Amino acid sequence: MNKTIGILAHVDAGKTTFCENLLYNSGIIRSMGRVDHKSSFMDNNSIEQERGITIFAENGVSEYKSNTYYLIDTPGHMDFSTETERALCILDYAIMIISGSDGVQAHTLTLYRLLERYGIPVFFFINKTDLATADINMAIEDISSRLTEDIVYIDSIEDDSLAEFIAERDEDFMEKFFGGYDKGDLVKAASHVIKERRGFIAMSGSALASEGVKEFFDVFDTLTYTEYRKDAEFSAEVFKIRHNNKGERLTYVKILKGSIGVKEEICGEKINEIRLYNGSGHTMLQRAEAGQILAFTGIRSLACGDVFGREGIISHTKYALSSALEARVIITDDTDSVKCLDALRMIGEEEPSLAAEYRRAADEIVVSIMGNIQLEVLQQIMAERYGIAVEFDKPRVQYRETIAASVTGIGHYEPLRHYAEVQLELMPLPRNSGIEFESQCHVDTLAANYQSLIKTHVFEKQHKGILTGSPVTDIKYILKNGRAHLKHTEGGDFREAVYRGIRQGLEKAENILLEPFYSFVIYVDGEYTGRVMADIRKMRGSFEPPENRNGIYVIRGRGPVSEFMDYSRELLSFTRGMGSISLVFDGYEKCDIQEKIVEEIGYDKGADKENTSCSVFCKKGAGYTVNWDEVDALAHTLH
Repeated sequence: MNKTIGILAHVDAGKTTFCENLLYNSGIIRSMGRVDHKSSFMDNNSIEQERGITIFAENGVSEYKSNTYYLIDTPGHMDFSTETERALCILDYAIMIISGSDGVQAHTLTLYRLLERYGIPVFFFINKTDLATADINMAIEDISSRLTEDIVYIDSIEDDSLAEFIAERDEDFMEKFFGGYDKGDLVKAASHVIKERRGFIAMSGSALASEGVKEFFDVFDTLTYTEYRKDAEFSAEVFKIRHNNKGERLTYVKILKGSIGVKEEICGEKINEIRLYNGSGHTMLQRAEAGQILAFTGIRSLACGDVFGREGIISHTKYALSSALEARVIITDDTDSVKCLDALRMIGEEEPSLAAEYRRAADEIVVSIMGNIQLEVLQQIMAERYGIAVEFDKPRVQYRETIAASVTGIGHYEPLRHYAEVQLELMPLPRNSGIEFESQCHVDTLAANYQSLIKTHVFEKQHKGILTGSPVTDIKYILKNGRAHLKHTEGGDFREAVYRGIRQGLEKAENILLEPFYSFVIYVDGEYTGRVMADIRKMRGSFEPPENRNGIYVIRGRGPVSEFMDYSRELLSFTRGMGSISLVFDGYEKCDIQEKIVEEIGYDKGADKENTSCSVFCKKGAGYTVNWDEVDALAHTLH
């Protein structure tokens, strides 16, 4: 049976050491490596070894009893959480490592929310119980209050509390519980309860001291199952892109159904090789089957999140996390900007959150980022892989824009021998929904191929708002009407019409500026709680009542990224190094100082010729430009 499992944790909870232990117990590695010794099997990248943290989601393969496990060790630092999210999408189960000393930390909460989003069953392992500061009861209480109340702590499957826990959540087993049951009854019922996320199991031990890990995995192996159909029509999902030192593009996929072989075609491209990776090494396979995690060479058109079959892309996974910051790239050697941008975009294939953009008006390259550590790693990758020396300006907040109420936007593009017109309704969506599209236009009015083109043009770039030139979000574009010309409509005409229609709709709308927020957890001595709470209010944040944990106060809350991104230095300063803060990106909210930010950025929408709201009409054989507020009077779809 093939099972894909992900190991998740807040940074420094012992996640990679736990992975090493699993691989050692299954005989994959002969001795356990250590992160601090730069010898771990999974953290094999030189940058990871140098920094002592997991940066890239790496694969391992383990045989345990009669099952094959595809193991994914995910990054625990918030700067690389988008890498973690992409791996979550293809998991069958997750193992969440909780530090026995620290309990549920800020990033742990974010990871658990992602697991909820993707419906992934979870097992908890409370780690580092060999330390004097460990408190298993505190950790269980923390999980129960912060993550889920449906949790039971056990030592083994024979633990009486497991049977009682499952009986409360499974009516069929409840009858057997009171009338007499055997181990098989319990295993079957518990497996279904866990798979359906109606209950969660926690155990404890020390990965570094090799205590409790084997016992935990025995329980995990017994209570998990998968059902993959190898005889079904082929489909798979891309969750990772890499380029090796030869420049080859590796497309990592999870096979969801069916099978496929070397030299067969997917999406019009031929698979050159199928590689099974285990750490930094790999073996060649002739065929890929459902339930396996593999890498294809020869495939260049697929991107992270694509779910595809033999003929093409079936769907695309919509990720929850995105970058909250951006930084200007400064080239410090004689590399030209085109080559630098090409390198950044190649890295962007591997890490889509690192979107690189050339802004013509300011003549600058800007990259989207999650945090400062990600910038340091990017700088190192640019130097080691491409030989390009770069530095970065201080990160600045990446704002977003949306609208308050529905409006209709019309874009018309009709220079000589060209023709396209679209009528789009722009409808606001709930916060952090992203962009959606729907067509309500009949194919008798506009052919299906043109409607498909319009959808493509909606999603192919980040459309800019008119307040600050920031990307627009939380909008559903509804195609209401459209026109094409039998002779004169060519490729690219609908692109121009869509771009202009979206922009014209924004000109009519009440526009709202959004700013990114962090969720935070602050740990301080009691004497500093008053100062911290005052600071949070001053920085436009909110917080829950402080919790007293043996003299250390825990303050949880949310606040704008712009205010909190540098607060850790101030906190360390006035607490004399004793205070700490964990920050996790937590979506976008309405900016309550909109006028101030708009004035500071000083975006001139009229000067942005690449994002114009004007349309182009034709009169007497020549095209002429029409301002956005005059388009409705001339639009063909309205008359």
